[in-house]
Amino acid sequence: MDDERRWEELEVDCLMNIFGRVGMESLLLDVPFVCKSWHKATLNPSCWQYLIFPDLTINHFGFDPTDGYWCTLIERFVDEYWLDESRFSVTAFVKFIISRSKGKAITLRLSPCASEDVLKYAADECPALKGLVLPSDLVYHQSSTIQELIGKWTNLEDLVLGSSYDLEHFLGQISIHCKNLCLLSVLNADIDQDSANAIVSFLPKLKQLILKKANIDRDDLVTLLRGCNELVRLDVSDCVGFDEEDEEIANLAFHIANFSSQGSALLGSDDEYECYECADDYHDDLSGYRSD
Repeated sequence: MDDERRWEELEVDCLMNIFGRVGMESLLLDVPFVCKSWHKATLNPSCWQYLIFPDLTINHFGFDPTDGYWCTLIERFVDEYWLDESRFSVTAFVKFIISRSKGKAITLRLSPCASEDVLKYAADECPALKGLVLPSDLVYHQSSTIQELIGKWTNLEDLVLGSSYDLEHFLGQISIHCKNLCLLSVLNADIDQDSANAIVSFLPKLKQLILKKANIDRDDLVTLLRGCNELVRLDVSDCVGFDEEDEEIANLAFHIANFSSQGSALLGSDDEYECYECADDYHDDLSGYRSD
């Protein structure tokens, strides 16, 4: 069996293709310690094109009460490199990760705790972004800053917002600067008449619109269906405000190849509402992830 090739002897391009898919934690703290060739491969910017940051502030250094003593990305990093927790900077850590992409990052999901400084750094260091995911806390607390920076992401194709907060102003900036946007996903959204009109006015050529678990009245959904004529995908499943079996809505959506309204109802369930915002759900909504 001596003539069989070993993992560490794989071509660098092949290694980079694999390592770019293993996830941030493994790429940072597992793969590089296997062998020298793997460590060298992980330093290539192509391995860091998909920057999906978890929530970096779960009880600060990591003990999630629902999971016991769960080791987070930061906790492992601090332990591995014998760092002083009291002097550890989350902002510096995030910048360090982003810098590894050397401008080649095409998908970015920042942590909900990302600072204004991190946002500005990401805007400067990730000019080639095609997919951008902004968790709800980040949308709420850094709304004005994000809107100022949108103009630096002119290649953006997919945008996932964890909240509909200030949606009209977000879309106004998107319509000016991001001419290639084809997918918009808004999680836990409240879509009123103004929001629906903004989507129609600012993004009339939108291809994919995802509004899972939104509060959206029937008339506002009709506005979207009549105004966004180029949709090939519309997901309004598990929404509140219209009936999933509404015949007029079904007729208006007939031309949409991928239309889903399953689980939607006029009134919400009495069950406790489950916030739709986790890293895996974000991945499902990014067309860049689906095509790779």
